[in-house]
Amino acid sequence: DKVNQEKTNTSTVVKGSMKISDHQPNHTTQQDTKDKQSEMNSKKENTKNVSSPSINKDAEKVSSLIIHTVRISNIKDYSVELMEELEKHQQPKNILERASWTHFYVAETDNGVIIGCGAIGPYWGKEDESSLFNIFVLPEYQGKGVGRKIIETLEQDELFLRAKRVEIPASITACDFYRKLGYTYKNG
Repeated sequence: DKVNQEKTNTSTVVKGSMKISDHQPNHTTQQDTKDKQSEMNSKKENTKNVSSPSINKDAEKVSSLIIHTVRISNIKDYSVELMEELEKHQQPKNILERASWTHFYVAETDNGVIIGCGAIGPYWGKEDESSLFNIFVLPEYQGKGVGRKIIETLEQDELFLRAKRVEIPASITACDFYRKLGYTYKNG
């Protein structure tokens, strides 16, 4: 049911010009950096790191966002029973547990409303491989660049930059989104 997608740092230039911290290297893109920066500046959404202190207060909001998004966006590709099973694993306690071993980010409006999320962590504990997790955007914000901005932020994270391979356990619903961003199917 899940499609594994991968992207290698050695064969693909990292996209995005957003810096997470001053010590992150600046990466060039396949697109004109000025156009990309202008596009990012024109968006109303901001992406921030959800650190331990704030994830405690945001875990319930993130859980609700994921469950709401799955019910609306993924229902066309999955059974109701599977959706209900997924919801059991996206509760606040599960979000907090995942945030304890990943770098977890949220996208929010200027008013502080969380509209998307995403995380990156080691792939089965490996130092040179990473996985992207919990990438969700509220349905009413899909197609407006929020998901792309989340991915670009994750691609600037130290766990992405050190990885020789990045894998995404993606839903069927999200496959086209990842393909548009340059990701391909594992082993083909």
